This record gives sequence, structure tokens and C-alpha cells, in this order.
Amino acid sequence: MTIILFLVDTSASMNQRTYLGTSLIDIAKASVENFMKIRARDPNSRWDRYMLLTLEDPPSNIKAGWKESHATFTAELKNLTAAGMTSMGNAMKSCFDLLNVNRMQSGIDTYGQGRCPHYLEPAVIITLTDGGKLTSFSGVQPELNIPMNTSCVPGHELTKEPFRWDQRIFGLVMRLPGSVPIDLSSNTFIPSADNHPLDLMCEVTGGRSYAVYNQKMLGAAIESLVSKVQNGVVIQFEKIGPDPPLLPNELNKLENESMKENQSMNGQIIKMEEEPKAAPTPPPSHLPGNTSWHNLRRLILVPRSAQKGYSVGHWPIPESFWPDNTNQTLPPRSAHPNVQFSCNPCEPMVIDNLPFDKYELEPSPLTQYILERRQPNVCWQVFISNSARYSELGHPFGYIKASSALTCVNLFVMPYNYPVLLPLLDELFKVHKLKPSPQWRQRFDNYIKTMPGYYAQPLKRALARMGAHNLVPESMDNCLSYSVITYLKKLKNMAKMEMDRLVASVGSKVPPHEGIKVSSRTKTSVLQRKDFSQLLKNVGGNLSSLKQELTDYNTFTIAVPDKEIKPQQFRNPYDIPRKSLLDQIARMKTNFLQTSYTNKTKLSDTDELHSVPIGQMGNYQEYLKKIYSESPPLRQLENTPTRVHMFGNPFKVNKNIMVDEAEDSMLGGQQSQKKRNMDSPPGSPGPRKRKPGPLPKDTPIRRPKTPPVVPKPEKLDLKPMSPIHEESDSDAELPSPKEFNKPVIKEELVEVNHVHHSVNDTSLTNHVSEMKNGRTSPESPTNDKPVLNNKHPNKLNHKKDIKVWNHNVNLRQLVVKEVRKPGRRYDALFEHMNKVQGSYEIKRAFVQEIIHEAGRFKKKVLINLLEQFEKSLTPHSKTNDKVR
Repeated sequence: MTIILFLVDTSASMNQRTYLGTSLIDIAKASVENFMKIRARDPNSRWDRYMLLTLEDPPSNIKAGWKESHATFTAELKNLTAAGMTSMGNAMKSCFDLLNVNRMQSGIDTYGQGRCPHYLEPAVIITLTDGGKLTSFSGVQPELNIPMNTSCVPGHELTKEPFRWDQRIFGLVMRLPGSVPIDLSSNTFIPSADNHPLDLMCEVTGGRSYAVYNQKMLGAAIESLVSKVQNGVVIQFEKIGPDPPLLPNELNKLENESMKENQSMNGQIIKMEEEPKAAPTPPPSHLPGNTSWHNLRRLILVPRSAQKGYSVGHWPIPESFWPDNTNQTLPPRSAHPNVQFSCNPCEPMVIDNLPFDKYELEPSPLTQYILERRQPNVCWQVFISNSARYSELGHPFGYIKASSALTCVNLFVMPYNYPVLLPLLDELFKVHKLKPSPQWRQRFDNYIKTMPGYYAQPLKRALARMGAHNLVPESMDNCLSYSVITYLKKLKNMAKMEMDRLVASVGSKVPPHEGIKVSSRTKTSVLQRKDFSQLLKNVGGNLSSLKQELTDYNTFTIAVPDKEIKPQQFRNPYDIPRKSLLDQIARMKTNFLQTSYTNKTKLSDTDELHSVPIGQMGNYQEYLKKIYSESPPLRQLENTPTRVHMFGNPFKVNKNIMVDEAEDSMLGGQQSQKKRNMDSPPGSPGPRKRKPGPLPKDTPIRRPKTPPVVPKPEKLDLKPMSPIHEESDSDAELPSPKEFNKPVIKEELVEVNHVHHSVNDTSLTNHVSEMKNGRTSPESPTNDKPVLNNKHPNKLNHKKDIKVWNHNVNLRQLVVKEVRKPGRRYDALFEHMNKVQGSYEIKRAFVQEIIHEAGRFKKKVLINLLEQFEKSLTPHSKTNDKVR
């Protein structure tokens, strides 16, 4: 995981306008967004974590830390405002504390156990500032000072510097002028901000600074910053011993250059005043006069495993002290290990199956010097001073070597004192065949004594990988004392607690002002006042009343209604900022000219109540949270149903809800019509007509609960009856209305049992069809009486017909009950059947309905008997069948 931390200068000087028409703080925001867009093109950016800090006082300076999302980072970046001082030192300390507290709890620094380059948490701190002076409450600071004694990170005393070897600082100093600058498009080099205090801090950590003077240089600097985000650690390289011997080609170049120098000395010297004096060019890196490669600080690239997603290594870089079980404390280490290299040419040593770590060096004068020598088979050994017990220089732990293609220089990290170990292991596998002799064991034990104890575990794993086990003694596992181990565990637990505190403090606001404290009336005693005798005389010599009269309220505080608004408590008019003068005068005028003492004095500006930044104007949720935190809402007495859908047609009817036929005809008429239009094929002449149902069109839908009213005898409208729901011994279901929709009744002609009736027989037709459908009104009081419609008074009606109707309905209930009874005893059923009254058609319709009911229960014997009973019926004359 690569951490990219942006430290944005939010001092007041960032408000100055540039020739682009925007302020420096706006340019800084745009630069951060541009950096993130370019960085997103790299596939390694999926492991990046962005953080945002400002120059404010902690904890409000941390805008986005370890737990904040990318959306929070973007929102906080847009809301940055420039106000305050340029306290860069304290801001740098906050950056390092935020990064180092996580390192301490994870234990990747491995204090006292060597430095592992593959245990890293690379961090790039990009500082965006205007290049102004560093200011604080104490004055202007000439240099950048980071306070070390006030660090809140546990274990900070174990490292001399506040940063670590995988943390680099890059400074982007924006010096864009207010007027349009001279076109510098031909100049592709971006200079460093040499005269700014930030440049020195960048160089110490292994980074660099960029001085930007126009927009084109700003874009080039951002692209260069993106290329600097690499996975690696910074190491201090230092040459020891003499320089390497010159090669034959280098000797020839030196002789040619000396001859040219002698010729120029003997030649004529021409002085031209018009030509400017050229700057002296530095000598080539391979010449003896160039010493820039002797001591430098550069990055070594740590490769990340493509399969695992993190770096994998085997051997550490030794500490600069010898670990001993008797040491009660650990000496502090430097942030960058001081790796010394000797220029004595050696041959690289590698044996089969022995792991080693290979790290590429960042391009530098050292790599240029090694590559120009063009010796890919020669290596230089590297050391750490004081890493051995009895040697000040220490033993080699690796070597520097150019690649075979002479494209780069690599640092090979091997086991400690590998020139002694590798021949021993080669002899063990090739000569002794994994069966060491006593002489070999003695030499191996002597090597173990010269190796630091923290190399025991890596050496065990390497030997086990090669097939040699139990060669390293178990006593070397613990190279630190018990007190040091306990101290490191304690620091780890403390760092975890500090990490939780830091994470919780991110986003927390400064505690609001509690109010205005009442100042003391006077600093002198009451007895020293000149009017003390007069005061005592006025109160009649009562000291207690005088004390009450002169009570000092310096311990009281005037409350402020809105705690988020800082009250204006200026004692000196010169303390009022220039931008607040008009508001302060208006407030003072309002308080001075108030008409009554009962009016409250306004301690804060009313305009500030409605002054909200543009970025927070649409944040209505925070406003609701604030209201609910002050006065929680009451619980609702009845939970209001939530809407299922928030978009679309709010009057849409849910098709999954069962509706009545009447509701379907009233509500779903249009939808059904649309559906029929969609179902019809394109070539059809029109939508298909709906099939006529069993009821005529003029049949009413209304179901009144009033008793039936007998209209005129011309017409009789009988509403069809529904099946009788009575208690029965069987649990069989009643027939649905669709099962009775067999006969089709039209307005002019009704066909019943192949007997045609005219329109005058409307009541009889309705009577027969209703008997066949078996419907009665479920809403009628008796559930067996016909419902008469007053809208059709011209239909036939008679008291005798109503009496026959009621008799047959009651009889039908008894017959249906007998049909549903189990068994084959039908004597009672046929006794009821013989009591059916009415004409032949009514009796036959009654019998057919009972046959249909028996068919539902699959009583074939009863169906045969009912059919014989139907044939035994004799038709009467038509004149008798009609109802008068």
C-alpha cells in the first residue's frame, strides 16, 4: 500500500490572485485533482491511499486520514479555505505522527532485529505552498523546524529523525505571478526551490522541490511527481577506501585531455566582452575530479510480487550495533541506514537454491559511474559499520553490481558475511552430501559466532529450503533481552491506543465557545477606594450589605444562544478586523438604540446564522442531525405506511392485489382496454370484442340491503342468486361463479333447453337463468329473497310467483345439503325434489342444478337417478307456465 499524503498550505497568503485569474489555494486544489487523475492510469494505483492535511491546529488539521473514504477526501479538498499562519513545522510533525503511529502498532520497523526492505509502508508527502515566509505566533522563522520532543507517537525515541526510510517529502512551491509571465515554453527543466526552507527538508528525506512559475511548468511538475511515486526505501551510500583503479580507456582519455590543455595554454588568448561567461561544466563522473558519487542518498526500488500483491524478501540489512542479551535498552537508529561500499573489485558469489534479495538503485551519479566503467562481472561489497562484534567496519552483507545489459545497477542483499558462509554451504552439498564432518561443523560454528542473532531465523528458513536442517542452534532465536522485548510490546499496545484516538479525532470540531466571561470591576481592594467612607455611610455602616452591593461577578459567564457562533468580545476597537467593522458597528448600534431593557442584547451577528459555505448548502442531512440532537423528535402514534415506489405514476394500481369484479370494471377498464389493444395482432381490423357474460347489460351491480320492494307488475328484475353458504358436514368448496356461466342470455332472444321465448318472458328467463346459476344476493337480509330493482317497473310480478320463488330457494338449500351428505341413501332428497313448485321449465332447471351439484362430488349413481327423475317430469301448457 502506497500512502500519498497532501499537505496543503492554508495560510492567508494562499488567497493571492495569479495571472490565471484564480487564487493559489484554488490552483493547489486543481493540482491535487490533476495528480489523482494521472496517477489513476497506473495499475499500481489500486493500492494507493490518499490523505489530506492542512496547516490548522490539531485535530482539525487532519481532513482525511486512515479511515476516510475517497469521497470524503474529495469533499474536504473542495471545502479548503485559506486563513491563518504558515506553521509548516507543526504541520510536518502532524504528518509524520499520523504515519508513524500505524508503523509502530504493525511492527514493520523491527527495532533491534535489522532493517527489512520488504517490510515497508511507502509514503509520499506532497507539500503545496506559495513559497512565502514561515510564520507563527512567535514571529517569522528563517528555517523549517520540526518539534521532536512533543511527539505523541510511542517509541519515537528509537529513531533519531521524525521520518522513516520509506517516507519522502516533495515540495511544490507555486510562485505564479499576478501578471502574465514571459513565455518559458522552451525551458523544460523545472528548478528546485533552493531559497525556500522546504527544499532542505525534501533533500534530507530523499525527495526534491519544484519551483513553478507558470501553468506549463505546473503540469510538468505534477507529471514528475506522479513518476516519483515508487515502492522503495532510501539508503545513504558512502564510499570507503580508495577509488577503483582506472581502466585503460580512462587513461587514454586523461592523456588526450592533458595534451589539449597544454595546446590551449600555448595558444593565443582572445577576450570577447560580448559573449557571456559560460558556467564551468562539471567533470565527467568517471574522471578523478568528480566526487559526487562518493556520498549520496538515493532510493532503492523494492519490487512487489504480482501474485501476492506485496513485497517479498529474505535477508535484512544489519543494525549499526551488535545485539546482546545483556543490553537493557536499544540505541536509537538513524532513519536512513548508512551503507558503506568498498571499491575493491570482487567477483559476485551465488550458489544454487540459496535465496538472495535484489533491489534496483535509483539513477544517480553512483549508478552513472558504475555503468560507465562497463564491468558487469565486477561487484563492490557493502558494509554496515559496527554491525560485527569485534570489527568496527563489520562484515559484508551484499554487493553492488551493474546488470548484464548495463542498463541499471542493483544491490544484492545476501546472508551476513556471505564470503565465509557460501563456500561452507557449497562444500556441505557437494563434498559432504549433507553429512557434515566435525571439521566442517567447527568452521560453521565459528561463522555463527560472527553473525548477528537476528540472522538466525532467515538462515534457518534458507537452509530448510535447501534441505539442510538443524544446523543453526535454537539458542540464537532470542537476540534481545527480556526487558527490551517487554518494552517493544508495551509500545505496540500504546501505539494501538493512540491510533484509535487519532482515528476518532479526525473530523471532530473545535469545542464551541462556552460564553463570555465577566471581567472583574477593579483590580484593587474595596478598602483602597476613595469613596469607601461614602459607600459605608450610604449603607448605614452595614458591611454585609456593602459586600453584597459590591459583589464581583468575575466568576460568572454570559451564555450564548448558538454555541457554534463565536461571540464578538472585543475590548479594544483596534482588535476588530477590517472586514468585520461594518457588522460590528451595526451590532453596536442595535444594542445601543434598543427601546426597552427587556430586549436581549445581541452578542452575535444575526447574519452568521444564515451564512453557510456553498459546498455545504445542500447538506440537509447534517441540518436534520443538528436539530434532532438538540431536541429529539417524538415517537409517532401510528406508523404511516411508506411508499413502495418514489418515482413513476403514483396512481398506479398494483396488479398483484385481488379486486372485486365491480372494482375491476370501474378501475381497470382503461388498462384492460389497453391490454386488449396490445394483444391484438397488427393486421387485425380492430380490437377483439369481449364475449358476452351470463348477465344482460341492464343488470344492476348495486346490492342494497333494504327489503325488496314490489314494483308495477309489468316487469320484474331479479338479481341472480349466489350459492347458499350454509354449514355442512363436508369441507368441499362451493362452485365458483364461472362454472354457471353456460347459458347465454341476449336482449331479444333467450335460449333455454331449446325453447324460444319472446321479450315478454323476461322475468321468466331471468328466473330460470338465476336458478341455473344458483346465485342469490349475499348482501340481502335473508340471503334467499330476490332483490327487486325499482329502475325497471315494467317487468311482470305477482304474489304467487314470489311465494313459489321463496319456496324453491328454501327447498334448494335442503336438497344441496342432502347431496353433500356421504352415503347412498337418497330417500330424503327425492322427497324434497317432489315438493318443487312452479312450471315445467322451473322444475327442470331446478333438477339440472342439482345434477350439476352432484357432479361436483362425483356421485354418478345420484346423477343417474336425477336424470330419470327429470324424464319423469311432464310439461304443462304454455299458458300455465307464464306468470301472470
